[in-house]
Amino acid sequence: MKEFIATFHTHADAIVAHRTLTDKAIDARMMPVPRKLSSSCGTCVRYSADESCAEELKTADFETIYNVEGIGKYSVLVKGEEDD
Repeated sequence: MKEFIATFHTHADAIVAHRTLTDKAIDARMMPVPRKLSSSCGTCVRYSADESCAEELKTADFETIYNVEGIGKYSVLVKGEEDD
């Protein structure tokens, strides 16, 4: 299992993502965005999965999905679509 953090444009999107992941039996929790990452709403979802779950999170309009590489270390995996 890998660890991921997904950031969102709004708190509502984070709630939708958390619900989507937990409905699929993926261990997920909502939390404040780590200081090293930026986010529009300040809330993220940290989850454990075999893959990034980017397709599942598209309905939640995620901002960015990061791979957690260690304590305070993150790498960008997937950028969400930009609003025009």
